[in-house]
Amino acid sequence: MTNQSVSILVVDDEPPIRKLLRVGLGSQGYAVSEAPSARVAIELMQSQSPDLILLDLGLPGMTGLELLAKWRGDGLDVPVVILSSRTDEAGIVSALELGADDYVTKPFGMNELVARIRVALRHKFQQQGEKPVFHTGDLTVDLVKRIVKVEGNEVKLSPKEYDILRILVQHAGKVLTHQFMLKQIWGDTTDVQYLRVYVRQLRQKIEKTPDQPRYITTETGVGYRLREVE
Repeated sequence: MTNQSVSILVVDDEPPIRKLLRVGLGSQGYAVSEAPSARVAIELMQSQSPDLILLDLGLPGMTGLELLAKWRGDGLDVPVVILSSRTDEAGIVSALELGADDYVTKPFGMNELVARIRVALRHKFQQQGEKPVFHTGDLTVDLVKRIVKVEGNEVKLSPKEYDILRILVQHAGKVLTHQFMLKQIWGDTTDVQYLRVYVRQLRQKIEKTPDQPRYITTETGVGYRLREVE
């Protein structure tokens, strides 16, 4: 799918931000429509079917979180990337747990935003099912044989380390919250410190410089992301 056929709805109450996105995304070939409030966004969605929504959390009246909760509660499965000027991590985590696909904080770079949009769209348009073998940089993960290699050399992982890597591979490029990963791996809410310990051990095995990870990056106060690198 080319950018020219992708439509994006921008929901933000700040005219300068909407103009920036209209011009910046328009120059990338995206078709952009705008809503300054949740009310207008709801009205537009009755006649439009955007491929992706950029949603500001700090909307007047109905907040971005409330709007997202309504949309997800109504069964809307359009990818949503959060735009937030907030520094509180709780708001971002709440949005992700309500079903947002990703987030960027204001001020943001257009290149960063476009990269996040492409990841969210790829998750939407890709065929269902996992790729049997995942590659990024020098890291290879065979999800069928459960074999992990770095620079062609097999790396032995514990079951929990592999489970963490598998979850990240399945959502490559997307930020996963601590609570989501804990639930997927342990089944019940567990102390996030368990997750941090296993991620640290995993980095020791797959990263050249564990303290400056290339693949598994930390989203401070939110969770982790598996970066897709060249």
